[in-house]
Amino acid sequence: MSYSGPTFTSEASEHAADLALRRLLAGNHRYVSGNRAHPHQSERWRHDVAGGQSPFAVVLACADSRVAPELLFDQGLGDLFVLRVAGNILDDLLLGSVEFAVRQFDVPLVLVLGHDRCGAVSATLDAVTTGTVPTDHVRAIVAALEPAVQEAMRLGGDVVDHAVRANVRHVVRQLETAEPLLVERVREGRLAIVGGRYDMESGTVEVI
Repeated sequence: MSYSGPTFTSEASEHAADLALRRLLAGNHRYVSGNRAHPHQSERWRHDVAGGQSPFAVVLACADSRVAPELLFDQGLGDLFVLRVAGNILDDLLLGSVEFAVRQFDVPLVLVLGHDRCGAVSATLDAVTTGTVPTDHVRAIVAALEPAVQEAMRLGGDVVDHAVRANVRHVVRQLETAEPLLVERVREGRLAIVGGRYDMESGTVEVI
C-alpha cells in the first residue's frame, strides 16, 4: 500500500532528514550500549503496520550476515526500507527500489552503509592484485567495486577500509545525481543522501 506523506517545505524536509538521521544514530547508540528499546516489535504493532508502511529512512547496506540495519539501529517493523546487496553497490534494480521508497513514502533520508572487513571488497582487491577475475556472476560485484579499490590502492595503508569508504562515497554520489527523481529531490532540499561505516566489533556507525 502506498503512503501519502505530508507535503513539506524545503526547510521542513531538511529538518525531517536531520531528525531521521538523529533517530538512526540514537538507535545505534542504544544498540552499542546494550539498552535497546526494540521499538515497533509488539504483536499489536504488527497488526497495525500490516495495513500500510511509512518508513522514515532508506538504508542501502551490505548483505553480510553480521550487518542487519534493523538490529544495529534498534528499529522495528515499518521503520526502515532496507536494501541489501554484497558490497552495498548500486545497479538499476536497486536504484529503482530507492526511487520507489522516495516516491511512494516521501522518505527524507537515504543512508548508504558500508562496514569494516567487507568480504566483497576483499574479494575485489584480490581479483585486482592477482588478475584473477571471477568467471561467475560475482564478477559483476567485482566490476562495481573495482573503482573504489583502485582509488584505495593509490592511498596505501589499510586498502580494504579505504576502499569501503571510497565505495560508500561513490554510491552516495551515484544516488545524488540519479535523474530525474533523486537529483530533483536533493536539489529541492526534500531528500538527504548520506554515507556511513559500521564497525562490527564496536557496533558503532560512523557518518562519513
